[in-house]
Amino acid sequence: MVNSDSIADEFKGFNDARRIMWCHEIRARVIERLELTSFLTDVAIAAVHVDNTSRADRVYLTAFDAAGRQLRGDTLYIDEPGQHLDIAPEFDHDFTNMAVTPGSDLEATVNREYGWVINMQALRAYDLIADRRTTQRAVLLAHLPDLMNRGEARGFLFGPSDSGNADAA
Repeated sequence: MVNSDSIADEFKGFNDARRIMWCHEIRARVIERLELTSFLTDVAIAAVHVDNTSRADRVYLTAFDAAGRQLRGDTLYIDEPGQHLDIAPEFDHDFTNMAVTPGSDLEATVNREYGWVINMQALRAYDLIADRRTTQRAVLLAHLPDLMNRGEARGFLFGPSDSGNADAA
């Protein structure tokens, strides 16, 4: 019988890398799915409520302005499991400390406690390419201790390659 603790210890970096990738995929999915709407380019929209709990086959989106007034809605259909809009803390109004106007439509929606709210300022500031590069490095660094502990890696260099430098090895 295999001891699951020893497996978890041996593959700690693998598990960390998998978690890092999941988080990246969630962030990327939010921007990719919202690009299917006009919400991302409409600067009047300050927040979008994501109702991902009412139906399994669709996500209801409701846009709000900076004062918390409801502007309009949209529906994204989920044809595959990878299209679900999970909470991305980097964009969530709670985690980004987005102000919600007391007594507003947005506050009433938040108080119902279903789904989550995207801070559109945070989402618009998101750079998918930079995030992919950062995630790629983080995944590599997560795997590295496992590889070094097993003797599969002995060292590494980060930065641009300089093939003309004899001391680069």
